[in-house]
Amino acid sequence: MAVKQILYIEDDPEIGKWVNSHLIERGYEVNWLKSGEKAAEFWEKSDLVILDVMLPGLDGFSIGQRMKKNYPDTPVLMLSARTSIDDKLQGLQFADDYVTKPFHPDELTARVEVLLRRTGKLAQAELTLHHLQVNMEENRIVDTRTGEEIILTGKQFQIFMYFLRHPNQILTKEQLYEGVWGDPYMDGDKTLMVHIRYLREKIERDPSQPEIVETIRGIGYRVRA
Repeated sequence: MAVKQILYIEDDPEIGKWVNSHLIERGYEVNWLKSGEKAAEFWEKSDLVILDVMLPGLDGFSIGQRMKKNYPDTPVLMLSARTSIDDKLQGLQFADDYVTKPFHPDELTARVEVLLRRTGKLAQAELTLHHLQVNMEENRIVDTRTGEEIILTGKQFQIFMYFLRHPNQILTKEQLYEGVWGDPYMDGDKTLMVHIRYLREKIERDPSQPEIVETIRGIGYRVRA
């Protein structure tokens, strides 16, 4: 499952670091630029572009229009503190979405996923892991041996999807806990371990010898996709 690449242009270091970290945690590869000076070098390989309006040199509107002219199928999401209807209308003449600051990171991620799905650039909607058929769009997991759907609890599903957004990557307990619960991991907390044990009981052929959610001793876990 190919990692989706996002070109993110934001000159505010505090906002930029925050958004960049959040997108990386959600499984995207991010090229963060603080101006549009070198943006053209990243257009071709980007699956989506996030643009701040107020930038040094060329503003976000100018950069977005140039990019859309060359790569009309690449979605553009504008971020701006400018909330006037005129600014929004100007942005939406070429952009696919317009988000005003301040915003919640989960809203940004949801809008990114909608744009990628709408343009067909979202990571493959369906994949096979051993005996599991996973439909990412329908949030559906089927055991191909029986044809039956596997029902996970909310947290089990979030953990599994977090693995699938980071295929083949060794994830620490800290990364998993903070990525799913959104809180700092407390050393010695068994919550994640318990959820993974129950997850394995539902998805593994033999939970005592897991093939899907692998334990990487002394580090964390990995799902090979």
